[in-house]
Amino acid sequence: MPGRQLRWLLIGNSRWHWALAEADGSGTDPALRFLHLPPPSSPLTAVVDPPLAWAAVGPVPPQTGLPAATRLALEDVPLADAPPWLGIDRALAAWWAARLTGGPVLVADAGTVLSLTRVDGSGRFAGGRLMAGAALQLGAMGSGTQALPCLEGAMGIAGSGEAWPRATDAAMRTGVAEGLAAAVLEAGRQARALEAGCRILLTGGDGPTLLPLLRRSPQLGEDVLLHRPDLCLEALVALRPHPPVGAAQARPRSSRI
Repeated sequence: MPGRQLRWLLIGNSRWHWALAEADGSGTDPALRFLHLPPPSSPLTAVVDPPLAWAAVGPVPPQTGLPAATRLALEDVPLADAPPWLGIDRALAAWWAARLTGGPVLVADAGTVLSLTRVDGSGRFAGGRLMAGAALQLGAMGSGTQALPCLEGAMGIAGSGEAWPRATDAAMRTGVAEGLAAAVLEAGRQARALEAGCRILLTGGDGPTLLPLLRRSPQLGEDVLLHRPDLCLEALVALRPHPPVGAAQARPRSSRI
């Protein structure tokens, strides 16, 4: 008999991020898989298969059918000293990164915005930094100048792999990638100056592009620089492995997202 599909949702600024698992009734933790999709064109998917839990940092379209009872708010994330203005994605990532590392950590979430969030050795929010992510930077160069092209979509592979590209589009991509990597490296250096054991945990859609650039630093070995592409979703699942008492149960498995 097939198991029930379990689903968790994080609504981002440009994509809907899903964690999916099959509950087989064995009592063991089901294996997770992750999907990163454009927002649905129809609200029916959320009604047919409501997620066990969901959170949002981006716009929530009207009439989505997402149940309010299973929406996580900032106060549901047990991150000490989190200010009331902190985005729930940053709170989820920071809390789970501290749990995973067991010590001070700098979370570098390379998404629409590059967010750098520091958690101290006591597991407390210790501030952070924000800067435009790759797609925003590339879009700004295209829209803010007359000669530079408008490069749509995610950053992907940085340029052509050349350190100093001749082609304009490759130069733009390489420049943005190198700039983001440099920002993470310097933030990590400063964080480790405050707490010597501070590690860097890289996540977000542009993480795979930044990872090899960061690995060039001899100070960032595999014990210092960790890569968890779906950190926020992992945190969401860890906080809500089951629906809260009184919340509507998810329907049986469906092939739709």
